[in-house]
Amino acid sequence: MCLFLSVVGVGSGTKMLSTMLTGSKKYVAVGELGKATDTLDATGSVTLEKDFEHITRMDIEEKLKNFVGDIMQVPPLYSALKKDGQRLSVLLKQGHKVEAKPARAVTVYNLTLQEFKPPVFTLDIECGGGFYVRSLVDDLGKALSSCAHVKELIRTKQGQFTLEDHVLHEEHWTLEHILKSLQPCSGSEPAEEADT
Repeated sequence: MCLFLSVVGVGSGTKMLSTMLTGSKKYVAVGELGKATDTLDATGSVTLEKDFEHITRMDIEEKLKNFVGDIMQVPPLYSALKKDGQRLSVLLKQGHKVEAKPARAVTVYNLTLQEFKPPVFTLDIECGGGFYVRSLVDDLGKALSSCAHVKELIRTKQGQFTLEDHVLHEEHWTLEHILKSLQPCSGSEPAEEADT
């Protein structure tokens, strides 16, 4: 399951999105040890199973320290990244061979283990742009001499917007509620009506 805080721009507000969304992102990720998948999440096919009984809470907390700060990360093959104008995930689903993109620099500001009930663990993550939670969980599983994939992922913050303060629950997905939730962009002026 994935739940994401998504910010949508309408009209002239679309021009301001890149400015409004600068800053960090926060996620809550639930990972499962002992199984790796081709997509690095629960939607994929299991590609590897390994023992995880040796892993303790202290082991995870210690390994997480290696993933904080400026780190190098290889993006997942199943991603929105493109090759020759097409998403890698689409190419893979069409049966094309796709090579991994090179590791790139990403930033992790904060990374904590919230819960550990083997084989499941919950991480609280604050990161910069270009970061892939699925790659983190996969890399963590390998660092623990096992494997892991993402079971659930929730984006709780993007820039200045938080899930807690800005969510529009499904029962309110009506035109009336959507119009009430729209917020004018600071600095944008309403268009003047033309004289006829």
